Amino acid sequence: MTPGARPRRGAILIGMAAGALWALAVVWGPQLASPPFLPPPLALPGAFLAPGLVMAAMIGRLAQRRFFDDALIDGAEFAPGSPAWLDQRVLVNTAEQLLLAVAIWPFVALSLGGAVVLVMGLAFALARLAFWAGYHRAPALRAFGFAATFYPTVLAGLWSLVAWLV
Repeated sequence: MTPGARPRRGAILIGMAAGALWALAVVWGPQLASPPFLPPPLALPGAFLAPGLVMAAMIGRLAQRRFFDDALIDGAEFAPGSPAWLDQRVLVNTAEQLLLAVAIWPFVALSLGGAVVLVMGLAFALARLAFWAGYHRAPALRAFGFAATFYPTVLAGLWSLVAWLV
């Protein structure tokens, strides 16, 4: 084991645990608050707005990096480890997470209610910003942002399945 691996694993574990607590608050909170009924067809477009805007900011940041760098303007690959390379990795992971949300959130909205997916959308956007910032500060710090995006979607999907079966 490399000397710095243990502290990184500890930071990642803390981020994952915080993401799990975040997931419980994001999915359970709106159900406890019992907000007025919000039909899924109205809630889903709103739920995806904030994540879409964050993704647009990521795409815009990469475009800006290319435009102002003579070596990148013609579509060259980003240098591994460079800030642009990190931004591209964040964008790819965000696209993966958003695709997962598109596959699961409609069922969540139908079974747990529209308010849950609206909260999930805002939480997703905040978590992706945390992931982006954490990745630039130190790769281990991206753990919270990843977990806080991934865990709510999986938890809500499983919770919805159980609610539907019971």
